[in-house]
Amino acid sequence: MRKKIVAGNWKMNMNLQEGLNFARSVDQYFREKPAPKAEVILCTPFIHLQGVSEIIKNGKVELGAQNCAAEPSGAFTGEVSATMIKSTGAQYVIIGHSERRSYYHEDDRLLNKKTLLAINTGLKVIFCCGEVKEEREQGRHLIIIKRQLEEGLFTLPAESMKMIVIAYEPVWAIGTGLTATPEQAQEMHHYIRGLVKEKYGRECAEEMTILYGGSCKPSNAAELFSKPDVDGGLIGGASLKKEDFAAIAEAF
Repeated sequence: MRKKIVAGNWKMNMNLQEGLNFARSVDQYFREKPAPKAEVILCTPFIHLQGVSEIIKNGKVELGAQNCAAEPSGAFTGEVSATMIKSTGAQYVIIGHSERRSYYHEDDRLLNKKTLLAINTGLKVIFCCGEVKEEREQGRHLIIIKRQLEEGLFTLPAESMKMIVIAYEPVWAIGTGLTATPEQAQEMHHYIRGLVKEKYGRECAEEMTILYGGSCKPSNAAELFSKPDVDGGLIGGASLKKEDFAAIAEAF
């Protein structure tokens, strides 16, 4: 059975003390509940990683970073390497989020380099892909997703794919209030699983966790997650409210 995951992406929100307090409240919530059916991950800014790692130790919540450097170490001022992230106790890193692609012009070749570095460091990668509104309106969304996966991810050997979670994020639905319909999400997740099957075989495709990211909230999570190829969510704004995030995690 495929692993179900709900990952909260805090983006650039909360100062250190606010973040630690919030992580403490989330950790306590899940410690007091039966184990959720989905793995719960907090993907925090770099400054929170070490502190949150200590807070959630031996609990039911995992830890991830939102990005990593494309180099292992060296004279790269302001960058944070995969090894540094791993040393904080984090298990995951998000790579290829649409905001990194758009605002910082990270292309598939660079994201492939980051992915390889992260995996070789022992981090699991939440690899994001998604189309913008214009690309969907032009009917190019399938082409875009195929290119992003082929160039950014599918150079990996088959044994490395067990370290990968794919997150489909329709860029037109991030922070806009728009959401892909459950049918649109299922169509794309099914297509992505088919691409994985083509490249790596049926077993790998069936085991691949594919998340939906794009204005997922308590009111639509259960319906989205009911689709056969939607294995959870990469949650943005709703992950900053404990009640909303918890409700999404329990939507299974």
